[in-house]
Amino acid sequence: MGLRQHQAVIRVDTRQKGQGLLDITRAVDEVVGEAGFSSGVCHVFVQHTSCSLVIQENADPSARHDLEQWIARLAPENDPAYTHTLEGADDMPAHLRSSITNSSEQIPICDGRLGLGSWQGLFLWEHRRRGHTRRLVVTLTGQ
Repeated sequence: MGLRQHQAVIRVDTRQKGQGLLDITRAVDEVVGEAGFSSGVCHVFVQHTSCSLVIQENADPSARHDLEQWIARLAPENDPAYTHTLEGADDMPAHLRSSITNSSEQIPICDGRLGLGSWQGLFLWEHRRRGHTRRLVVTLTGQ
């Protein structure tokens, strides 16, 4: 049996939570399961510049909290050096935060599921205080 491809778009609503890490592992894993892939590669791409994707600790919330605090110090709001300020104090930091994280992640498909480690999860990281509906393109290649 040869390689095949499948593509789907997932919409993730971050409006209830707003800024922070949202676990999207289950939603992406459902795409893999519904497409019937047993092995291959899952590529996830976020179509926005003020949020990002990360693979991170999925068991202890304090790890995610520490990561969020660290990036807030790295790219703070209201920095007087920013010139891109028309969309609010959180917009330029959101662009900076997304540029040093990832707009895409690639995960192996093993035995019909995402091949993540025991303590790994796939997260959409909303960098704006006010949440949005985010679009993710999931592309599967495999068997």
